[in-house]
Amino acid sequence: MLRITNLSKRYKTGDDALKGVSLEVPDGQVLGLIGPSGAGKSTLIRCVNRLVEPTTGTIDLNGAQLQRLGSRKLRKARRRIGMIFQEYALVERLTVMENVLSGRLGYVGFWASWFRKFPQDDINEAFRLLERVGLDHMVNKRADELSGGQRQRVGIARALIQNPELLLVDEPTASLDPKTSRQIMRLICELCEERNLSAIVNIHDVALAQLFVQRIVGLQDGKIVFDGPPDSLDSAVLTQIYGEEDWEATTIDDTQTDKHSLELSGE
Repeated sequence: MLRITNLSKRYKTGDDALKGVSLEVPDGQVLGLIGPSGAGKSTLIRCVNRLVEPTTGTIDLNGAQLQRLGSRKLRKARRRIGMIFQEYALVERLTVMENVLSGRLGYVGFWASWFRKFPQDDINEAFRLLERVGLDHMVNKRADELSGGQRQRVGIARALIQNPELLLVDEPTASLDPKTSRQIMRLICELCEERNLSAIVNIHDVALAQLFVQRIVGLQDGKIVFDGPPDSLDSAVLTQIYGEEDWEATTIDDTQTDKHSLELSGE
């Protein structure tokens, strides 16, 4: 379980990006994080793995107080946290297989990582994951030859080869077309269910979040202003999070949700 308590972040400019955020994410839960630009969504995700240093508060991942760790212990703790990026963060000149195996760099020695010599078990797992995300036929393709959806699938496989306890996902569909966006969100949620893996997904598409995640947290001006199931996200709540607007075309109704659930279950 991830437990965040009274988390705040003040930048040197004096801006408060987070103001006393507290939430728990149980094992296996996929949480969608929504809110306007500047609400603190990306800052929250980056504080969890300390790409951004929190100002105050605690971050507990299965008993480890992440905010207290020194650099050496933090490097080890980050092996337990998979990160999936909006812009993929792949090494363009490397192959799909090499990019996936880079997720194991925290586990191998310096020279093995330098020469990209990985244990056979890691290689076997990379092949298995690439098959699971539908890229087993692209093992030797360079990353710069892939489409956006394919790159994101490589990023997912790279995160999962860490064998993480938590996934942090930052705008995974922002650069993708609607069909590919659904495929990527479906894949992330399916993999989390298969592995009983918790995830925080920073997502700007409200309807997409409603379709796939189990819980939605809305941030506004660095504070949590909504925390509940997707079907509770009505026009009044969206106005509270984003401000006045006609939200009727943004949310989905229960009929759409039920139809999508049947689609996922194959019924």
